[in-house]
Amino acid sequence: MPADRLTERAAAGRARRTDRAAPPRSHRVAVLACLVLVVSVTALGGVSVAGAVEGSGSAVGAATEAAGSSGPDSGPRIVAVFPDPVAEGDAGEYVVVDAAGASNLTLSDGESTVSVPPDGVVALSETPNATRRLVDVPVAEAGLYLSNGGEELILRRGDRVLDRLEYDRAAAGERLNATSGRWTPRGLSPRPVVATGPATATAFTLPDAPDVPIETLEDADERILLAGYTFSSARVADALLAAADRGVRVRVLLEGGPVGGMTTAQREQLDRLVAGGVEVRVIDGPHARFAFHHPKYAVADDDALVLTENWKPSGTGGRDSRGWGVRVHSGGTADELAAVFAHDADGIDAVPWRRHRANSSFVEASPATGSFDSRFQPESVAVTDVRVLTAPGNAGGAVRGSIEDADHRIDVLSPRLDAEGAYFAALVAAAERGVRVRILLSNAWYDEESNRAVVERATRLGERGVPIEARIARPGGRFGKVHAKGAVVDGETVLVGSLNWNAHATTENREVVLALDGSEPAAYYGETFAADWERAAGDAGGGTDWKTKTTLALGALSGVALAGLALRRTVRFE
Repeated sequence: MPADRLTERAAAGRARRTDRAAPPRSHRVAVLACLVLVVSVTALGGVSVAGAVEGSGSAVGAATEAAGSSGPDSGPRIVAVFPDPVAEGDAGEYVVVDAAGASNLTLSDGESTVSVPPDGVVALSETPNATRRLVDVPVAEAGLYLSNGGEELILRRGDRVLDRLEYDRAAAGERLNATSGRWTPRGLSPRPVVATGPATATAFTLPDAPDVPIETLEDADERILLAGYTFSSARVADALLAAADRGVRVRVLLEGGPVGGMTTAQREQLDRLVAGGVEVRVIDGPHARFAFHHPKYAVADDDALVLTENWKPSGTGGRDSRGWGVRVHSGGTADELAAVFAHDADGIDAVPWRRHRANSSFVEASPATGSFDSRFQPESVAVTDVRVLTAPGNAGGAVRGSIEDADHRIDVLSPRLDAEGAYFAALVAAAERGVRVRILLSNAWYDEESNRAVVERATRLGERGVPIEARIARPGGRFGKVHAKGAVVDGETVLVGSLNWNAHATTENREVVLALDGSEPAAYYGETFAADWERAAGDAGGGTDWKTKTTLALGALSGVALAGLALRRTVRFE
């Protein structure tokens, strides 16, 4: 195309763009929940995809999948599109196409038509140098100018239409996976379920065994990678600083905008860590890859520590919450979590603490000060197989798959469930085919409405003969409130991790869960569940008393009322 035509075409393309200011971090969940996408993908068989699908990948991930799955019958296709790279002039925008070895292919946006190289997967870009920094597939220069306000792309061979991709308004800084129809933030590559084999593990509960996380950090000689949602534990900070002093490389990655805001206690501990030479980053910014960075894990040399609890006095400090945790002695498991950490901590939205602190405000919050007797001691257990589950990507499907595969019994310990949600529906479906289901939910006042609805629904089902029952926990002096997110399935598999059982956590948050196969871990967590379950017997729906409510309110998230206005009930995080 002549140079003057290229200039004219570029100007026309830029004029079609829709500039959108990125939403503040505090409103990201609401924006994600309300964002309406109209995506249709018409392939050889007239297949269409609409909406968000768990497990979709970034453009890079999708390109890799396409390259790996292109058999003799796959055919050419559009793989992904990245219309709004949040750069001046949208430099770097691209379309990924898998030519599948076919020649004479063209791609059109209705105004321009460009040739597609025949050799495998390629990113077509008007600014190839900028695009090469964003993808790991070959890049070819092509005069396509993608509209942020909506576009239709058509892949042809001669006059025959092979594939079509249409989107209605681009998501800023996100790629559209043509196979799944999901927009994914740049730099987010969902991972598959990773099995790391058999291992010895230390199973424990909180508040009973707060020393296990500390001991794990104290024993490290080479590396500590600590990931969390919030961090305000002076004891954990002491262990990290001591490790740094003895030459251990210590990195910390946290959420930059927790519900209710960062506390002054967290600011104090993170300031201490940075002053002591510990690298601290937080996930933040208008184009953050996750609604919330919500996992709770640590890698200490070849040990992988996965928790349901936050790095604060009420959690790992043993001052309040009922939580589950496991330390897996497995280099493979540790390396997989280290890879997750590197993916997250080295992204463009992982902001150094000092930079984040300079523009942040902080809230006062009273730390938990409860004291509880230890009933359940840590126990060494043999695990026949460990599987690492992560969200976004695979954790939600894997958890629901475990429910669907259950044959005899499922015991669930969770802060909350949505009576209208997919997880409760999966549990009901399991019960209707004869699986005995027991659900133990949090006694916290801010979960009362949602959890009472689950109890009432389960009660009605039980009256019809469906073997499902739900109870609200009654701590009885053993803990403050339930915060664990775990399950024991068929006495053979345990799920332990940060994933709250709702759609938002599954698709928008970074979460980490370990699936532990084996009778020994199932027996340990099954025993702790049974004790808490029996203590909750006889709960007639009265909920927590005013004394408990007042205590919980003082230790709950600051700004909880504001958060309740901004977020759906199922999107409360701790």
